[in-house]
Amino acid sequence: QVQLVESGGGLVEAGGSLRLSCTASGSTFSANIMGWYRQAPGKQRELVATISRSDRINYADSVKGRFSISGEDAKKTVYLQMNNLKPEDTAVNNCYVINRAGKNYWGQGTQVTVST
Repeated sequence: QVQLVESGGGLVEAGGSLRLSCTASGSTFSANIMGWYRQAPGKQRELVATISRSDRINYADSVKGRFSISGEDAKKTVYLQMNNLKPEDTAVNNCYVINRAGKNYWGQGTQVTVST
């Protein structure tokens, strides 16, 4: 069984920073894609950032220049450094993984709340 363990969410003031982490369990696990989606109250879920096994990176336009995604350990772990946070970043953030077999997995979600 694959488990995605997320950490790093919390409550911060506007302009602050958080670092989200997501680690996939299993010694043989290897991801093709790892990244983050988020959903704010009353809004559709949206992609935040992803990184592929070949290190292709995709960011939502709204976070470019503020967030940085990186991975390590054959993409078993992914980080999202979130700087200059804004109130509109308030959302439940879910880690998302596609493994090399093409199966996808979702983390349980971690809340990011940015106060004004």
